[in-house]
Amino acid sequence: MENLPWMRPAACANSGNCPEVAASGDAVYVRSSLQPSAIAQLTTDEWRDLVAAIRAGEFDV
Repeated sequence: MENLPWMRPAACANSGNCPEVAASGDAVYVRSSLQPSAIAQLTTDEWRDLVAAIRAGEFDV
């Protein structure tokens, strides 16, 4: 996989347990800083739906 520009929430600062996200072309990649080799690939539509669901409180996060 190409070098992706991984980003993490500002609230994580230098914590070792954070979600990380990278976008490339028409895909969005999500991983945990604890297991950086386990990467989920989403389409941009799937990413928008996931973020909307989280914001709507559909998940216990």
